[in-house]
Amino acid sequence: QVQLVESGGGSVQPGGSLRLSCAASGSGFRFYHMGWYRQAPGKERELVARITAGGRTNYVDSVKGRFTISRNNAQNTLYLQMNSLKPEDTAVYYCNAEIGASSYWGQGTQVTVSS
Repeated sequence: QVQLVESGGGSVQPGGSLRLSCAASGSGFRFYHMGWYRQAPGKERELVARITAGGRTNYVDSVKGRFTISRNNAQNTLYLQMNSLKPEDTAVYYCNAEIGASSYWGQGTQVTVSS
């Protein structure tokens, strides 16, 4: 089992940047497929970016070229670098870990993009 704690959210103006972190506790982090999801008010949770245990990445079209997902297996940490932020990026961002049929979630961190 893994426990996930997100950090790095906050308020930023359009065009700004934020870096989210997700610290994982427990063993075997490097074997987990990791992802960032977000949920805006009144909307369903959506996958933003995902990185497999092998390092392969994929992104939702709306963030391609602006967001970068990465992981540091030595530090059991997942990152999401978010650049050129837009108001429509405003949401609660959640870290997710998957292995086999198991899925684990963090508590979320708020990102607000507003002028």
